[in-house]
Amino acid sequence: MSETRISRKSDALTRTARNVAQIWEDRTALVKREMQAESAANDAKTARLRALRLEKEQQEADARGPEAAPKPAKKRTRRIMAG
Repeated sequence: MSETRISRKSDALTRTARNVAQIWEDRTALVKREMQAESAANDAKTARLRALRLEKEQQEADARGPEAAPKPAKKRTRRIMAG
């Protein structure tokens, strides 16, 4: 059976609709991959900065020596007065 002009036009519209949907899905996947990469980079940066901060705090604590270590807090006692 030969193709008619209407069936060719219908096929072209269907192909166009599928192409548009495919392009949309491809863009969505690309954006998701970029967001995941950016998030991973931020997580790595945060971990690196946290490690640097902890190392610096440890060096400062070592430089102060053991005598400068914070003393444990005293427990507070409550006095109840009979009135």
